[in-house]
Amino acid sequence: MTSTLKRKIDQETSPEGTDSTSHPKKGNENTTPEKRSSKRLAAARESKSKADKEEESTQKTVLEMSKFLGAHISAAGGVFNAVTNMLNINATCCAFFVKSQRKWVSPELTEDVAEKFRKACADAKFDAKKHALVHGSYLINMANADETKREQAFNCFLDDLKRCERLGVGLYNFHPGSYASCEKSQALKNLADCINRAHEATENVTIVTENMAGQGQCLGGVFDDFAELKSLIKDTSRWRVCLDTCHTFAAGFDIRTQETYEQVIQEFDEKVGVEFVGGWHLNDSKAPLGSNRDLHEHIGLGFLGLEPFRLIVNDPRWDGIPLVLETPAEKPEMWAKEIELLTAMIGKKADDPFVVEKNTELQARGASSRKSMQEQFDKKAAAAAKKRTRTPRKRATKKAKKEES
Repeated sequence: MTSTLKRKIDQETSPEGTDSTSHPKKGNENTTPEKRSSKRLAAARESKSKADKEEESTQKTVLEMSKFLGAHISAAGGVFNAVTNMLNINATCCAFFVKSQRKWVSPELTEDVAEKFRKACADAKFDAKKHALVHGSYLINMANADETKREQAFNCFLDDLKRCERLGVGLYNFHPGSYASCEKSQALKNLADCINRAHEATENVTIVTENMAGQGQCLGGVFDDFAELKSLIKDTSRWRVCLDTCHTFAAGFDIRTQETYEQVIQEFDEKVGVEFVGGWHLNDSKAPLGSNRDLHEHIGLGFLGLEPFRLIVNDPRWDGIPLVLETPAEKPEMWAKEIELLTAMIGKKADDPFVVEKNTELQARGASSRKSMQEQFDKKAAAAAKKRTRTPRKRATKKAKKEES
């Protein structure tokens, strides 16, 4: 029992409220009322400080529990291994392929394998309906104007969805495709028609369309694409968007500061709605802003730095949805470290010493790569600009020669 607490008890139990400290014990002869008051004040401050720390710790725990962090992991040897691989990196969500991502036709999913996956999820108390974000085949392009190729893509897509339902997975993410062979509006209609057909052929899996880096004639490089797609989908309750940090940045959306991050999210909210964000892919970018290059980098080493990721893990709008790393797959241990880093930033502000020091350290490690990529990008941009200025001159010269003849 502390001396402060003992004095309080003695005072409360003394007859007629007599202060027991008025009869000091041996060794307390020099304890004055002023000193006792000072000690009580110090103890109160210490107690308040401890309570504040406990409250901060509780708030951080609540924040951590609301964020589901993971990585795109291997399911080699059977999809049930994805759960084990997820746990091995201390993840609380994951992404994986339910079949080969580079083949049109794969072996059927047996009931034995499906049951092993469901059991692994149950044993790990992992809710695959909410926190497994399966990734679709890279071959799928349901925006294709060629009906035969589009149907082939749809069949592959539908097979993925049905596998998800058998496994108990609730979220399926895929790339929207390209419109090289038709107008963008027609491509979006083709895609929406396939999504509508897939909804009719399945019961509960949510289809998640990923935003892209704006490369070539790929759909999904601007939020207007998703706004138009949404307007064409009949059942939007089973449709969501996955925002990829690298793709977003490469497409020209700057999310490196609180202000610009909020502007980007506001634009998405106005055009599509933040409630339609079904997940995030967390990647730094090897290429600079607006490069239209889909080049993923480890967290903190690329052109994004740590701030966008700190903003995301502290944004309550992303509570409960999968936040999945797609950083270069060197070793799974790297994902564990990145998950630890992301978790450590929960509850921290931009000027927190840990965030500042870690960002400085990681940016220094990636400086050489960023410099090289920036030089390549600048050289390419200069060449493109030079080509644009040459073309009108060539046309003018040809026109003049034609007129002379």
